[in-house]
Amino acid sequence: MRSCKEIKHDYRFTGEDEQRLVKLRPLMEEHADEVMATLGDWIMGTKGAAQFFTEESRKRHVFSAQRDWFLELFNGVYDSRYFEKLVRIGISHVKHNVDAHYMNRAVNLVKNSCIGIIQRTEEDRVEATNAIISIGKILDMSLDAITTAYIEEELRSYAPVYRVKSALITFSERFSQSMNLILVLALIGLTLGVVGLFAVDVGHLISGDLERGIISALGSMLILWLLIELMNTEISHLKGGKFHTSVFIGVALVTMIRETMIATLKHERPEAVYSLIAAILVIGCVYWLVVKTEERDR
Repeated sequence: MRSCKEIKHDYRFTGEDEQRLVKLRPLMEEHADEVMATLGDWIMGTKGAAQFFTEESRKRHVFSAQRDWFLELFNGVYDSRYFEKLVRIGISHVKHNVDAHYMNRAVNLVKNSCIGIIQRTEEDRVEATNAIISIGKILDMSLDAITTAYIEEELRSYAPVYRVKSALITFSERFSQSMNLILVLALIGLTLGVVGLFAVDVGHLISGDLERGIISALGSMLILWLLIELMNTEISHLKGGKFHTSVFIGVALVTMIRETMIATLKHERPEAVYSLIAAILVIGCVYWLVVKTEERDR
């Protein structure tokens, strides 16, 4: 199952579409009974409906769930939980042997009903057209998620290899999440350690060793700043953001700068200082190129 960001991007579903759907909610709530009646009449006329709806309680439950799904189309919240719920709908239909064809036809009926409602009530043709397009997008995305669940559930039912692969992927995802947690905790520990190092450097500064205290404190501040950037990058990655290689190149760059400062403080041989400066220039060029590439890919 693709992420909700990928699905929205593929269908060019924007914030404007969300706003239009939210604006349409009062209208669709007013005509929900009309849409559900059209859908219900069609369902009861399909082959096998009588055998499925043997109990009145099941019929009420299914039709109530369909009404909830219809109104959620206009909630304005289309996050991962929304699409996960659609996946569960698809899985439920597969378990009850509901053919995917019926889902396609049902969504088509809902779309046509919504178009008819908008055309009867919306006077502005441009607004009406935009509203119809937005409804088409959300219905197509919903159908996409549901039918994807059909495919995955059927493969899981008939292919033992797929079940093993699915279990392996699930384990790998959980293991990756655990490693990300360990990484965050390690970064927190390192950050606290650098704060302690900075406190020691400030102590040297207070004790009167100005030259050593200032240079060491500046180096510690650079490392602290870098760890904060690493922490922010990891948090952004956990939230679904892109992985930025430039941050790790920055680690090498800041490390070399600190080494140069310390070598200067210790009055190392000029050759050693020159080699450090050359390394800073090379890493700096690489850093600049990587940053430019990441900005272009945004």
